[in-house]
Amino acid sequence: MSDDIEQRLAQAAAALRERELTEQRCEELRTRIDQMRLELAELRSRYAAEQRDVDKLEGLTLSRVLASLRGARDDLLARERAEADAARYRLAEAEARLEALRTERAVAQARLRKLASAPIAYDEVLNEKARYLASSGDPRGARLLELADERGRLVGELHEVTEAQRAADAARGALARARNLLDSAADWATYDMVDGGAISSAVKHSRLDEAAEAAAYADRCLALLRTELADVPDLPLTAPQVAIGGMTRFADIWFDNIFTDLVVADRIDQARWNVDRVIRLVDVLVGQLRQRAAQTRAELDRIEAERETLLAGG
Repeated sequence: MSDDIEQRLAQAAAALRERELTEQRCEELRTRIDQMRLELAELRSRYAAEQRDVDKLEGLTLSRVLASLRGARDDLLARERAEADAARYRLAEAEARLEALRTERAVAQARLRKLASAPIAYDEVLNEKARYLASSGDPRGARLLELADERGRLVGELHEVTEAQRAADAARGALARARNLLDSAADWATYDMVDGGAISSAVKHSRLDEAAEAAAYADRCLALLRTELADVPDLPLTAPQVAIGGMTRFADIWFDNIFTDLVVADRIDQARWNVDRVIRLVDVLVGQLRQRAAQTRAELDRIEAERETLLAGG
């Protein structure tokens, strides 16, 4: 039995599986990029409409004159500017997500180009395997080569599961940071309502901004997790997403009163509930991935044990 053929067959099978999965990843990312482009077009249109409302109030128009006569122009303009800022905020976040998807796809495409010869290499080793079996009188040869092929594919699967585990750990850490920042923002929001001032309001705003940034980063981690999970078959859960509405920050700035503070506190509670829900889902995924990794390692151990038994048979 040629150990060289066996080893090369296992390597070729692993490379072929990686190429198949990378092709699937490129296609899935292309679909998500197309969806994100549509979302961006809608967000740009919405932002343009909000900005037009601001421009109308800032210009010399009938609506401005009427609003001034009512003494409501400043409130209306502040609201329109806040809505325009919120639209621009959501647009910027979507643009960042699109850029992350493009980068991820470029990496996958580069890897796919390196694996372009994998199918040919696999076929060549299979042909060599066929010639070997035809010329070999050893009855163990066919089974040993089958085990090598199976081992190669399992090694590839274990690699993908490990990558998904890393992505899940990163997402879990990002979500935990967002949760901690939301807790801090909630504490300062409560203090601001009861006995707050400029300092507590500024700290609250800062914590909300930090929490929003942390949530945006968690979104990107979850998007990567979703991509990695696509390479692991038969998992019942997919990566969820979390987001914190940008309007909360702007509403608190423009209308700092007890009613709006209550709204902000409620938004923070909703965001914490959402983050907790996603953390629970990610924890379930981590458990599923750990179980899949253990099963794959057990299969590899079984293959190795059968191989050693066959080789020890003389």
